[in-house]
Amino acid sequence: MSQKILRIITSTNGDTSFSNQLSNAIIEKLAIQTETEVQTLDLTKTPLPYLTNSHISAVYAPAETHTEDQSNALKHSDAAIKTLLESDVIVIGVPLYNFGIPAVLKGWIDQVARAGKTFSYGAEGPKGLVTDKKVYLSIASGAIFSEGPYKSYDFSESYLRTVLAFLGMTDVTTFRVEGTAIPDFAENALPKALSSVEEFAF
Repeated sequence: MSQKILRIITSTNGDTSFSNQLSNAIIEKLAIQTETEVQTLDLTKTPLPYLTNSHISAVYAPAETHTEDQSNALKHSDAAIKTLLESDVIVIGVPLYNFGIPAVLKGWIDQVARAGKTFSYGAEGPKGLVTDKKVYLSIASGAIFSEGPYKSYDFSESYLRTVLAFLGMTDVTTFRVEGTAIPDFAENALPKALSSVEEFAF
């Protein structure tokens, strides 16, 4: 039985993107371990719409009372959630933009984070419903954020780990290609990141 991988692209740089190249390496390594089926969601080409009043109101209204606008507003969310739930592994390419994630990735999160579908509220508080998933983050940055003076400036990994855990995805591994804009580090940035993937025990 093949392992279903959802690959999420958020960089506009195509094949030259560092986050895309690192994601490729992760998926290639996974394919060595087991048979894989990869579904690619390129949010730079097909971004999901931002939330609207129709979407928000539909989420909190019984389905039988939905207007046509409300039903249409949930179609993108329904499709995105279905794809996520059907996946075993999620590989997310994340270029660091202005210390955070790309807007298109936030748009995807807003569509899949939905009460009653991917999380619920109970007497003991919120509960994530997207379980038994493995997530790999492929984060690329011009500066170095994993350590040093800029570590506190990186709001990408901390945010993604928080929101993914809220939805039930707590098994998250991060790979980084960083320092791509720093002369002393740029040349070895990608090889170092690819080496970390090669050495990782998937």
